[in-house]
Amino acid sequence: MKKLLVILFLLSFSFHSFAQKDGWISLFNGKNLDGWKVSENPSSFIVVDGEIKIDGPRAHAFYVGDVNNGEFKDFEFIAEVKTMPKANSGIFFHTAYQESGWPNKGYEVQVNQTHSDWRKTGSLYSFNDVKEVYVKDGEWYTEHIIVKGDHVTVKINGKTVMEYIESEDKNRPANAGEKKIDKGTFALQAHDPESVIYYRNIKVKILD
Repeated sequence: MKKLLVILFLLSFSFHSFAQKDGWISLFNGKNLDGWKVSENPSSFIVVDGEIKIDGPRAHAFYVGDVNNGEFKDFEFIAEVKTMPKANSGIFFHTAYQESGWPNKGYEVQVNQTHSDWRKTGSLYSFNDVKEVYVKDGEWYTEHIIVKGDHVTVKINGKTVMEYIESEDKNRPANAGEKKIDKGTFALQAHDPESVIYYRNIKVKILD
């Protein structure tokens, strides 16, 4: 009985070491990429001064850590992001690790203020795109993604810039494949060697 109580205490302590009082759980420890697995070109991701710096050829950092066993369905995700001029990146959700290429599974939420791609920050890439630019390169901002059921909301600095309900999308392409509401993990994108982006304070809140 005593052993069981010790185990339960340790499990509880482990969970609460991740969680904060408001329900947010950190996915990035600010020191290294423990809990993340980078595809293709691992050198595109480094940790500097408590921030993930993305600088290099195409790669994706997939969350494979202990929080919720790395699988999320309904959630809120938030990160502080800073783009440098002409940078392009993305935040994927409901995705899964793959060795190379653009992720086949899940949706991408765009990160882009001044890259040539007309789909700007907050876009649910190619499903509900945002043309307006809400923040400037070189400035930290918050990108907040909420998924509940098949409803996706993206907020930039607290302002809702995109909403999408998958079941109501009459223009959804027939070849969308695994780009759909499902469940899975998160991934951060290194898009190309000229795109420099920073991420910090990456957190998730699991919704019932």
